Amino acid sequence: MLQILTVCGNGIGSSNLLAMKINQLAKAKGIALKAKSMDFNSARGQKADLIVTVKEFADQFPKGSPVVAVRSYVNKKQIEEDVFPHLQALIQKGGQVE
Repeated sequence: MLQILTVCGNGIGSSNLLAMKINQLAKAKGIALKAKSMDFNSARGQKADLIVTVKEFADQFPKGSPVVAVRSYVNKKQIEEDVFPHLQALIQKGGQVE
């Protein structure tokens, strides 16, 4: 199962909504993953298959981190367009965090 972190400033509102949207979209597509929300500072020390956040936070993660920026925390179509190509690539590689 893929481990996804959704990140915002406090890890409560926006990232929680994003995690719910990603979980819903993944379920509809038959993709096994668990998305959980987290604040930016905590997320920097976590391992995940993919970190999903907005550009302002994405740019602050260390180079080489598995980060993708979304254009919206709430728009399902944009989330799907921004995130799911990266999830498909992860699935094809078979890469998951241990």
